[in-house]
Amino acid sequence: MDVLVLIDKLDDLVHNAKAVPLTDQVRIDREEIYDILDQMRATIPEEIKQARWIVKERQEMLAEAKREVDRLLAEAREQAVREASQTEIVKIAERQAEDIIDDARRQAREMRLEMEDWADNNLASLEVNLERFLTAVKRGRERLHERSQETVVAGIGPSDLNGDDGY
Repeated sequence: MDVLVLIDKLDDLVHNAKAVPLTDQVRIDREEIYDILDQMRATIPEEIKQARWIVKERQEMLAEAKREVDRLLAEAREQAVREASQTEIVKIAERQAEDIIDDARRQAREMRLEMEDWADNNLASLEVNLERFLTAVKRGRERLHERSQETVVAGIGPSDLNGDDGY
C-alpha cells in the first residue's frame, strides 16, 4: 500500500476520534494505530528502495548522457579542427595561386616588353639596312642614268649597248 494512503488513514482516524469530555484530548483505538504504523513500516522501505533505484537509474542516465555529450563535443572539436585546417589549407592554396598568377602576369609583361624591344631593334636594324639598300639602289640608278646620258652624247644607241650591231 502507498505510504500517502496510510498517512491519510491515520489522519482520518485522528480526525474522527471521539473527544474525551471536558478536555482537548481524543480517544483512539491503539490497535488500529499500530496496524497502520506496521503497514507504514512495511511500505516505507519498499518505496525508499524504489526511490533509491529511480535515483540510481537517473544518475546512470545522466552519466551516460554526459559521456555522450563529451563524446559529441570531442567529435565536434575534432571536426572543427579538421575544417579549420582545411580552410587554412584552402586559404594558403588560394594565396599561392594568386602569387603564381601575379608572377606569371609579371613575367608575361616582362617578356612582352622584351619582345617589343627585340622587335623594335630588329625593325630599326632592318630600317637602317633598307635605307642603305635604297641608297645603293638610288646610286646604281643614277650611275645607269649617267652612263645612258654619256652613251647618248657619244652617239651610241641603246642597241649598240646590247651587243647588237644592227645588222
